[in-house]
Amino acid sequence: MTQVSRRHVLYIPGFDPVPPRAYRERYRREAITQAALSGYHIVNGKAALGTRFGWNVEATIEGAVVATELEVLYWADIVRKSMGAGVLATYGQLARTAWIYIGSGALLRLMRLRKGPVIAALYPVAVLLGQLLLAAAIWFAVFWTVLMVTEGIMALIEGPTWLMQSYFGARAWFSLLVPGPIAAGLFLRWCARKDRLLAWYLMKDYAFSSSLRGAYPPEQEARMAEFGDRIADVLRSDVDEVLVVGHSSGAYIAVSVLSDLIRAGRVPANGPVLSLLTLGHVVPMVSFLPKADRLRGDLAFLSVQDVAWVDVTAPGDGCAFALCDPVAVSGVAPPDKRWPLVISAAFSQTLSPARRKALKWKLFELHFQYLNAFDNLPDAADAYDYFRITAGPMTLGKRFATRAPSQSRIERAVNRFSDHAA
Repeated sequence: MTQVSRRHVLYIPGFDPVPPRAYRERYRREAITQAALSGYHIVNGKAALGTRFGWNVEATIEGAVVATELEVLYWADIVRKSMGAGVLATYGQLARTAWIYIGSGALLRLMRLRKGPVIAALYPVAVLLGQLLLAAAIWFAVFWTVLMVTEGIMALIEGPTWLMQSYFGARAWFSLLVPGPIAAGLFLRWCARKDRLLAWYLMKDYAFSSSLRGAYPPEQEARMAEFGDRIADVLRSDVDEVLVVGHSSGAYIAVSVLSDLIRAGRVPANGPVLSLLTLGHVVPMVSFLPKADRLRGDLAFLSVQDVAWVDVTAPGDGCAFALCDPVAVSGVAPPDKRWPLVISAAFSQTLSPARRKALKWKLFELHFQYLNAFDNLPDAADAYDYFRITAGPMTLGKRFATRAPSQSRIERAVNRFSDHAA
């Protein structure tokens, strides 16, 4: 089946603490914008009964009427819990994460792929260390201020006794051991709470992904099993296509969830078409780690399945491994590899100069651009348009059936660790 009149989209976010309604509002806002630009009709409504975090879309695209249920597979609670680490724990995570990536050799190999996401990974380290230096300066400033005031007072006192000298000296050293650390700690707590530079958030993102050196944390495995159960339920419904969308770190989660479903025989032969769309992936940040044999096995397995898998990135997205084939670069591409189809969202062509200028320093919004409207899309059915894909009348495989992979894609095996689970 290639024609779709009913679809169910299951969206897996990346490491993002925002509630599902933020994705619903983004979709509503950007769909209206894209529909006006592209000349189709799309209306958002309430979710059907039984859909916990979702909404409904009715669209008329390419002359066909399509009904779509969109649903967010929720794991923001796990993200928020992992972000609850205090100041000292976060600096401990920094040291551990740096050691894992440097000690395993993953960092150097990642830099051979794309420097952008590696710089994005080093950015929070630099910011947190800079803030730690400022905290040390505050600590010293408090001590120095008290010391100078103490010496000034002692100079005004005629013939200070030994007892008075000891008293004022003790006050000065007390400031080194108590008020100084308190002032430094309050400064770092303020930095963590405000986090206008998003460095603390990013640090906790990388720390969570690498906490078990590439293996999935137990709470993540448990939630992925729930995702699998939900997708299996939808595959038993009477829709024409079940489209799983994984964004950022949600991309590798989607790969593992679908691999588990297929291995377990939970994809019905006569059911809806199952498709996978991955956006702005960061797969190598995990697959290049020594204990990521589970993920590497899932990448190899899914690459040969009869499930259309389209991977979309863009060189303008500095937070993604743009045009890096996640299977090939991880060193696990089997001889009969079929997927993914690696294509570019080509921000330099699909966004107007004015829009690119507006987004120039908004790196996180660029990372979410795949979910947004494009104001300079080419008039082609296989152009990347998130709303045609999720609400249009063709399955993912049909829409990109004649699309050639990007000529700039990177397929060389760079990963040091190529062992994987069968």
